[in-house]
Amino acid sequence: MAFSPEEIERYARHIVLRDVGGPGQQKLKSARVLVVGAGGLGAPALLYLAAAGVGHIALVDDDEVSLSNLQRQVIHGTPDIGRPKVESARDRVAALNPHVDMTLHATRLTPANAMELISAADVVLDGSDNFATRYLVSDACALAGRTLVTAALGTFDATITTLKPFERGPDGTLYPTYRCLFPEPPPPGTVAPCAEAGVLGALAGIAGSLAALEVIRAIVGFGEGLVGKLLMIDALSMRFETLDYAYDPDNPLTGTGARITDLSEHALRGAA
Repeated sequence: MAFSPEEIERYARHIVLRDVGGPGQQKLKSARVLVVGAGGLGAPALLYLAAAGVGHIALVDDDEVSLSNLQRQVIHGTPDIGRPKVESARDRVAALNPHVDMTLHATRLTPANAMELISAADVVLDGSDNFATRYLVSDACALAGRTLVTAALGTFDATITTLKPFERGPDGTLYPTYRCLFPEPPPPGTVAPCAEAGVLGALAGIAGSLAALEVIRAIVGFGEGLVGKLLMIDALSMRFETLDYAYDPDNPLTGTGARITDLSEHALRGAA
């Protein structure tokens, strides 16, 4: 898959970069990434994935742009208010990098469509804003054998991790699942949504950009990454900390008594 002269100039700073180079840029061009959500996390992630030259991006989001989104969802603009987010995101990506193909899914990710959408991707980036979707995406990625970069925003804090529970580490132990880190979602009503609690807009840019970096790292294959590590960002004290976590043999996906073999549990709960 040869680069055009325009692409060589566009990606010149990657091509001359050690550990990326031409082969790494080719991997980016050939990659298929699914982004779940074009909100605070998905917006900056989409821009940096497109700028990096990811060849195909599928986007799933059923929401429309509202004025209150624009404090942090930088892929959308004031003229986009009332438009489907997938459409305004597509237009901004096309303006930034016309070499990126996009597939739009103006719908919610559900137990009925999750496996099909996720199986079509090489890497999944989850920027959703609710626990039901996060658990659905993480379970589906584990079942489909797809690398997942998942990020979450709080008011002044954010977390990011990468999941490959279908692979083993150097010691032969399976990498952990999302449920090894967070066995169950918090009880309903215990975590206030951002519409009630608020969220620092620039923090979404930091976390979304770091999530995009993890996706790029997963595609190209450089560096250590965040598999088995939870990156925690505290914007109040401007601190970055990393928590190591490991495979739990009691986890319901890949544990010794695994009970989750499909997404029926999510369907019963009406997840996502």
